[in-house]
Amino acid sequence: MNTGNAARELLGEITALLNQFPKTLERLAAEIEVSEKDPELAGKLAKGADAMRDSGNIYLSWARHYTALSEGTFDAADDEDESEDFTV
Repeated sequence: MNTGNAARELLGEITALLNQFPKTLERLAAEIEVSEKDPELAGKLAKGADAMRDSGNIYLSWARHYTALSEGTFDAADDEDESEDFTV
């Protein structure tokens, strides 16, 4: 497997996981809120989902940049500075 392809494959995996994680936190927050067990924890998890989504976008931007560099497509890395991987 060539290095660029390995980086591209990992980027796909990272993107999927960083997309799933905030959704999972939101689901857990909703479950806790419905159960009325710990509203404070539900709020923290909901805020954490937002923080993880935002920070995930930053890390994905850098990951795309370095993946593009590894593939020799230097200009392509700048085209994706604004991430649309997640919805806020």
